[in-house]
Amino acid sequence: MLHTRIFTFNPLETNCIVLWQDGEKRCIIVDPGMSSPEGCGELTDFLSANGLTPQAILLTHGHFDHVWGVEKLCAAFPGLKVYEHPEDKDIMERMTSGRFAEGFNFLHHDFPTLDVADGDILTIAGITFNVIHTPGHSPGSVCYYIKEDNLLLCGDTLFAGSIGRTDLAGGDYDVLMDSLLHKVMVLPGETDAIPGHGQPTTIGREGMTNPFLEPFNDPLPEEN
Repeated sequence: MLHTRIFTFNPLETNCIVLWQDGEKRCIIVDPGMSSPEGCGELTDFLSANGLTPQAILLTHGHFDHVWGVEKLCAAFPGLKVYEHPEDKDIMERMTSGRFAEGFNFLHHDFPTLDVADGDILTIAGITFNVIHTPGHSPGSVCYYIKEDNLLLCGDTLFAGSIGRTDLAGGDYDVLMDSLLHKVMVLPGETDAIPGHGQPTTIGREGMTNPFLEPFNDPLPEEN
């Protein structure tokens, strides 16, 4: 049985997800966006209380609010591997300048990562992830699909009732819609989806109700 625990960190309320298998003491952390000592303490206290040791960090993309806590976790757990799509490796430099950075106390982020690519299959801590490259919100955005448990970790590609913004550097609305329509919405409707912000949803619910996914909102054609 797969267990998930969602934490919400930083002023942008980023979802950080801890995943582990029943009976396992190894775990995976997705998008550790802790921006404060309190947030870091909340996560590490949870890991300690449950006897969990992280084996890897999976990044859905490189925006600062999803990577804020990576270096702190790497310091606390030496040897921790960090997986990221290479097209987002330089995105921190672009995100720390300009209007989007105003009002945020940035730190320079510099940590080694392992590349992921569309179609990769990662098996870590007894959990198998299919990597789906879904550019649009950022060039290197990816979703991690756990087929066995009908679970999609979709970062800022898809939200409950919305989609990722595309007005940031590297964003592209047409590319995002192509990712959504041809890579995300083709997954089974019963697939649970945990986005990078906001409440979990399902692929079926978004296909029926998400106003940005109009092709899926249209009624079926009447049979002659």
